[in-house]
Amino acid sequence: MNAESTSPAATESSLWKGHTSQWVHGWYYFFCVLLAATALGCIPITMGFSAIGLIVPLLMWMIRWWTTKSTSYELTTQRLKISSGIMNRKLDELELFRVKDYAMDQSLALRLVGLGNLTLITSDATSPTVAIRAIANVEDVREKLRTAVQSERDRKRVREMDVDHMGVSSASV
Repeated sequence: MNAESTSPAATESSLWKGHTSQWVHGWYYFFCVLLAATALGCIPITMGFSAIGLIVPLLMWMIRWWTTKSTSYELTTQRLKISSGIMNRKLDELELFRVKDYAMDQSLALRLVGLGNLTLITSDATSPTVAIRAIANVEDVREKLRTAVQSERDRKRVREMDVDHMGVSSASV
């Protein structure tokens, strides 16, 4: 047996699971309510034909809600798993040792509801940038990610190397 596969660090365990909050679509949902209110207001004028107009904002709301709810994230000790899709499911996995940098931001609106965004810059060919939007306890998730990235780099004996392009100059005409 391989020493790496039997070491305690090689066993993968889940650190965090979550999904994007519906708060990220607040303005979209407000627009749907506005459309529905307009359709309701037109019912007396159009003798009931506007009731069909209620279906459109309801469908818009449901599709956006379902799409957001069907995207989930799982941070493990070795990978970030992103599962998405309503009818057809897609699983994208990012090996943590490929994470080069991460940034956390919280707009005022997100801070008011206790949410934040986490953006990862990676060396992964299929997903060079990964954005996890509007998640709860973003500081805690960022810290878990930071610790897991460092542990995984140590376990794999991988280091990030910065290459400086400042010494290269172009000829001017």
